[in-house]
Amino acid sequence: MLYRKDIVQGFKNLGLREGDIVLVHSSLRSFGYVDGGAETVIDSLLEAVGESGTVMVPTLTGKSTDGKENPPEFDVRTTPCWTGKIPETFRQRPEARRSLHPTHSVSAIGAGRDELLKGHENGASPCDRFSPYYKNALSGGYVMLIGVDQESNTTIHCCEEVAGVPYHLQKEVTETSIKGYNGEEILVRNRLHDWNKPPTDFNKFDGVFEKHGIMKTGKIGNSTIRLIDAKAMVELAVDMLTKNPYYLLIEKG
Repeated sequence: MLYRKDIVQGFKNLGLREGDIVLVHSSLRSFGYVDGGAETVIDSLLEAVGESGTVMVPTLTGKSTDGKENPPEFDVRTTPCWTGKIPETFRQRPEARRSLHPTHSVSAIGAGRDELLKGHENGASPCDRFSPYYKNALSGGYVMLIGVDQESNTTIHCCEEVAGVPYHLQKEVTETSIKGYNGEEILVRNRLHDWNKPPTDFNKFDGVFEKHGIMKTGKIGNSTIRLIDAKAMVELAVDMLTKNPYYLLIEKG
């Protein structure tokens, strides 16, 4: 059984410090049995970064049918996410705030919460320079993968969008009216992700990040944890995808 003190110490051993910003993708099940479940993991993350730090989680709601003819429906207060037990528990905490995006929202708790989330709805695509994914990198934050691999690393989508790869986004802009913090209607115009795009392999970056020394890997309980320097990752991945926009595509054998 894992306790809060074990998880906090594990995060600190990986290099997470007071004042840090961290965007966390997670599998609760990967730990094994955690005393207190998702709440304990969230408390452990918040303790590791302290009151001056910020924890973010992806609270994604996008689906394959989203598009111009079928705009997504999103209420920032109530729409559940599909990214797992930890994010769904996290977003419902009273101190959490969620960004205003109909498919790729992020929830945050901590000192940098409002600044990191502000303006997500003003971007041209879900994970571009207006998004918390990019702002995390700009702010010197980390991406943490708890028991999941690079396929869950949404910041790689950010890199695809910043680099302008040709396969990633729908051709047409989708207009959708979402509900904001007070139930008000907010119009969001986005080129959403194309779910029918050619298959990609984000795990191609795993060895690259390790080779460049921008990712630390450790274990907490049964879970493999990756802690990645977000700024270094975005700079490296954007450079690679700018030079070779098709790098992530799976080659047909």
